[in-house]
Amino acid sequence: MKDENISGKVFDSIVLKRLFKFVKPYWKQFLFLVLLTIGVATLGPLRPYLIHIAIDEHVANGNFPGLLNMTILLIGLLVLQGIVTYLHTYISGWLGQYTIKDIRDQLYDHLLSLQLRFFDNTPIGRLVTRTVSDIETLAEVFSQGVAAIIGDVLQLFVITAIMFYTDWRLTLISLSTLPILLFSTYIFKEKIKVAFTDVRNAVAQLNSFVQEHITGMSIVQIFNSEEREYEKFVEINKKHRHANLKSVLYYSIYFPVAEIISAASIGLLVWYGAQEILEDSRVTPGILIAFIMYIQMFFRPIRMIADRFNTLQMGVVSASRIFHLLDSKDQIADNGELITDGIKGDVSFDHVSFAYDEKNFVLKDITFEVKEGHTLALVGATGAGKSSIINLLNRFYDIQKGSIKIDGIPVKDYQLSFLRRNIGVVLQDVFLFSDTIRENIRLGDESITDEQIQDAARLVGALDFIEKLPGGFDYNVMERGATLSVGQRQLISFVRAIVYQPSIIVLDEATSSVDSETEEMIQTAIERLMKGRTAIVIAHRLSTIQNAEKILVLDKGHIVEEGDHQSLLDKNGYYARLHQMQFKSLKGQQV
Repeated sequence: MKDENISGKVFDSIVLKRLFKFVKPYWKQFLFLVLLTIGVATLGPLRPYLIHIAIDEHVANGNFPGLLNMTILLIGLLVLQGIVTYLHTYISGWLGQYTIKDIRDQLYDHLLSLQLRFFDNTPIGRLVTRTVSDIETLAEVFSQGVAAIIGDVLQLFVITAIMFYTDWRLTLISLSTLPILLFSTYIFKEKIKVAFTDVRNAVAQLNSFVQEHITGMSIVQIFNSEEREYEKFVEINKKHRHANLKSVLYYSIYFPVAEIISAASIGLLVWYGAQEILEDSRVTPGILIAFIMYIQMFFRPIRMIADRFNTLQMGVVSASRIFHLLDSKDQIADNGELITDGIKGDVSFDHVSFAYDEKNFVLKDITFEVKEGHTLALVGATGAGKSSIINLLNRFYDIQKGSIKIDGIPVKDYQLSFLRRNIGVVLQDVFLFSDTIRENIRLGDESITDEQIQDAARLVGALDFIEKLPGGFDYNVMERGATLSVGQRQLISFVRAIVYQPSIIVLDEATSSVDSETEEMIQTAIERLMKGRTAIVIAHRLSTIQNAEKILVLDKGHIVEEGDHQSLLDKNGYYARLHQMQFKSLKGQQV
């Protein structure tokens, strides 16, 4: 993944401009944050200045009432500074969280609109990183990045202005070590940037390895490769440790060096300032103490600014990745507005050609028609194009050539949600979410009542086993339905398909993974469901499609034979050979 190693520019005007478009709805809070930033930068340097006045004008002259007034003023300043700092921290965090919430909403909504083609070519781990980790990094841009850097820089200007106004000679002495600190800060920033990149890449490798091998743990254990996989994990973990130790090393060197430089600056100030005081110059004890405080306040943000810039830089890189994903043009064009009283179910493919990669066509000049209420069966070897026909009917992909119509109307003219609601699909690989059976059937559609769910389950024959589970329809099936058998998962997916009362039913190897008893149960339900509905069935078991009015035999994207079961057997062609092979296989199993 090329974008994983992007360093990025700290101030990328295009990225920052797009990022702050998301702040626009909260412009009042943003302006308030700007005022608070100015307040934090201004209030801090006032404290040393007031202490300077208190010492030189009241302590030195024994003016106790004046000192009391200054003490009260200092306490009030501290309270005000505490309130402003609290508000600044809270508002910056609030603004960051609301902004990244909007970005994450928009990003996930964009992902939902993308074609399956996009997900075929993009690793899931990358999308998870963009949606979660990268957006979380943006929160730090608001709380620890932009606002903090602006506040620190503004405070440096205020402190420098007050110091020069008070005594320019002491200021020059105090800041004489600044070039050394800036140089060491720059070196640290560059080194830690590389270290953070290494850490990020090591974490990505670690996450990818763990996710992949936990998912495939059954394969690891079946082939007795636990020790080999553990050794691989140890090596990746060593890289992760090494990358983190590099960052620890740079921190452990930089901060003591920064402290030494700061201490050297204070030492020079005390040495020079004490001489000036002894010589009765305009330098006073109050000024010297105030300058010591100024130096501490001045050097602290410089020490932190390297971290701030790295935070901002990582945020800009994350924002670039997120915007790159948002700019992807793989959406399904949902320009159709047609919503009819109901779809009858006439389906036609007219000279349809389709390729997943725009080059290698998996369907080539496919033409067929299914009348309302009839059943079409698709037969062929793996890769013949059967599932592609189903994907195109649902508009998971758009075709390159030809036309697909339902009831004589191109599928592109239908509103996408209306089209898919009228096509019930049961796939071979059943996916169930970690939730209750009810929610896996309803999928968040509150318009589907419990009565409708129970009726659909009863029709399929799934009601009995569901009611025997702890909690019935409230039973949590866990991730991918791990607590259910293959047959039970298949039955639930079937209930999920028919609860919407679709006009067209699509069964993609719907009974290929179930036992004979469950298959018989599903076949009974299918017969009830198909009555008056158009059905398209993909099956390797030819015994399940013998009653279909039309059977299409596909081979390498072409229709090689077409007809009903008996007419295809009479042709003694591809279908007949396939039927004979399955018959021999079943006969061998019985023997």
